[in-house]
Amino acid sequence: MVDRDRQTATVQARHVTLGLSDDDVLRMYHTLALARALDERMWVLQRAGLVPFVISGQGHEGAQVGVMWATDRARDWLVPFYRSLAACLAKGMSARDLMLGLFARAEDPSSGGRQMPAHWAHPRLKILSTSSPVGTQYLHAVGIAYAAKLRKTGEVCVTSVGEGGTSQGDWHEAMNFAGIHKLPVVFMVENNRYAISVPQRLQMAVDDVAVRAAGYGFPGVVVDGSDVLACYEAGREAVRRARAGEGPTLIEAKVERLTAHSSEDRQEKYRPTADVEAARSRDPLVVFKHYLEQVGLLDERRYTEIHAQIRAEVDDATAYAERAPWPDPATVTRHVYYEG
Repeated sequence: MVDRDRQTATVQARHVTLGLSDDDVLRMYHTLALARALDERMWVLQRAGLVPFVISGQGHEGAQVGVMWATDRARDWLVPFYRSLAACLAKGMSARDLMLGLFARAEDPSSGGRQMPAHWAHPRLKILSTSSPVGTQYLHAVGIAYAAKLRKTGEVCVTSVGEGGTSQGDWHEAMNFAGIHKLPVVFMVENNRYAISVPQRLQMAVDDVAVRAAGYGFPGVVVDGSDVLACYEAGREAVRRARAGEGPTLIEAKVERLTAHSSEDRQEKYRPTADVEAARSRDPLVVFKHYLEQVGLLDERRYTEIHAQIRAEVDDATAYAERAPWPDPATVTRHVYYEG
């Protein structure tokens, strides 16, 4: 009993030591669980033929919520990539916002129903829409950070990519420019070890992407992407450095990919079953739930309440988006060609 009490006290001190309240970590858990529930609903809708395409963030939620929680979510910028569902929720997008994009409805804040699914954006929340080519969002983020530095706004920009995207030239150009000018940008790499179907050993000759940051003159850190609090701590230091004018940080979060690359992929063709099972044992949602139980913040009653609320939120978002009007066909070229 004494050992158990000591263990509980040690664990409990962790989020308190990081400056997070009990309410903070419960809201973080809610965001993770909501992201997972939305993601799972999107797959069901795709399999039912109601939406065209799903690209999943399952397994990445812990890293995204942890790092985003360290930002000033009203002031700072997010340049997401196609697995950033949890990051967008943490930044302030609603379940309805995300479902409207998936159903390509006119009210969709990302693009008015004109982008592919998972091309998240929200101008009021400072979430920038990205292009489909892999890795280009790093350049966009660097542009925002450069403007913030010139204008002395004090804003920080966070952007993310999978480890496969680090093979792109745009990624290296962005890292180099940001290092030279000490820009207020936080670079994330969500390393799930598979660039679609290509394992990491065939993508790069190093074990950790983070070591590359040294070549551009700023720190690179490796963090367990299944550990929400570790990701928060890494994000907090990176945001502090950026805000203080010390320049960028590269955070490599080792995450798990719990699904296939997309709804058009079958990962059992190239991924051993044991690898998938090992990934599920590192599910950040399960790991964080266990932590909250250990510190006495989550019991069966509260767990049931949270997940009932989330189920209602996802049901509402699905029904709302499915009923919402389509974009007017007459506007199909808006924002594509000059209309002056």
